[in-house]
Parts: sequence; structure tokens; C-alpha cells
Amino acid sequence: MFALEGVAKRYGPLEALAPLTLTIAPGERVALMGPSGGGKTTLLNLLAAAFPPDAGRLSIAGRPAEGLRPGRELARLVGIMPQGFDLVPSLAVVHNVLAGRLGEWGFARSLASLVVPRERELARTALARVGIPEKLYERTERLSGGEQQRVALARLLLQRPRAILADEPVSAVDPARAEALLALLVGIVAEEGTTLVASMHGVPLALRHFSRVVALRRGRLVFDRPSAAVTPEEIEALYALEDAGTRGVA
Repeated sequence: MFALEGVAKRYGPLEALAPLTLTIAPGERVALMGPSGGGKTTLLNLLAAAFPPDAGRLSIAGRPAEGLRPGRELARLVGIMPQGFDLVPSLAVVHNVLAGRLGEWGFARSLASLVVPRERELARTALARVGIPEKLYERTERLSGGEQQRVALARLLLQRPRAILADEPVSAVDPARAEALLALLVGIVAEEGTTLVASMHGVPLALRHFSRVVALRRGRLVFDRPSAAVTPEEIEALYALEDAGTRGVA
């Protein structure tokens, strides 16, 4: 699904991501782990083709990332779940869910849907899959953080991307709900055969729900291996060295 060959990124004098080579296969569940400022968000943004790398080559689904057009073409390949969910609080849930169809509708149809929501049954079905069909017409700002995360996931279900990139997907909820929400996300991507790459701070959650860990510190790859093979000593060293005073950028 993703292939990076010597991909690197700098912000001025700061090396956000050192030259990195890795591949992520279709259907894999990959957790990006490491201290804050380690390069996880930069890597997610590169995978989303949000900006080009300063060096190296990135391909998405076998195609050079620089050749993919923003909008419908890229939306079919990559869906993004940002940390803040990117929902419009003042709109009803149905409108936020149907935003997953914007890449297919075009501007005029999307504008008309703000007046009379189109494909409401698709939105209702997506909300049912994430467990909140009764919230279809509720104002989004009235929902809890966990419910808003479910709305963001329902929006991605309508977008139907081949890969989902999630930035700290359960940071807005308490630990008990985080377990349930992450299980829901992982279960849905498994049903759809969707690739999932997520930055994670919760080590136990990441090791339980993801099959592979890519660990980054100061923009450099520390290790890349199956979750079951990661040792407590490696996790301790990954974070302890950062606490000693070396910090990079996000």
C-alpha cells in the first residue's frame, strides 16, 4: 500500500524525518510509536501526501505520490482521522458523516446536500456500524468525545479509502472507552480489508491491537517489527532516552 525509499523531511534546520525506507502492505495494521516529537505526525502527513518529501520516493498503491491529484483520486486511496476529528460542530451529524462523499459528489451536489441531506440511509447505516444510529440528526457539538470519534469513523466508512491514517485516534477519551473504540476501529478495518496506520502513545493498546510497530525517535527509525516480538526493555529504552533530554519535532 505504501512504499518509502529514502524518504526524508526537514523543517528549516530541524530534521523531522531522517532518510527512511519501509513498506506497508495492504491490510496491515501498523502502530507508529515513540516519544512526542519523534516524527510520527510527519510520517503520517507524508503518507497522506499532505506535502512532498525533501528527499527520496514515496508511492501509494503502486503510484508515485506526487502524481496523485488531491480530491477524488487521493480520497479513494487514503482517508485521514486527525486528532481533532475535523468535524463541523454546528452541523448535524448526518452532514458530517456525508462529508465522506464529497470526493465523489463535487461542489454543487455537496452544497445542495447541506440544505437537503442526500444519501441519508448510507449515513444511517454507517452510524449503525459504529453503534450510534440514533445520533443521525443530533448537533455534533452535543456529542461526547467518543461519539465524535465514531462520527469521524462513520465518515471514513462512506469515503471507503484503501488506507486509514489516524493521529492518536483515542486521545480524546478515557482509558476504558479507548479500549472499546480502538477495538471498533480495528474490527471495521479488518472487515473492510483496509490498511491502518496510527500514531499511538498508549503502549499496551498499541501492542494489543496492531500487528506491527514502527518506532521512531528524533525522526529516526529505532525498530520495525511484529508487535508480539517487541520487548519491555525496548519500549523502556525508546522512551527513557527521550526523557534524557533529546527532542525533535512532531
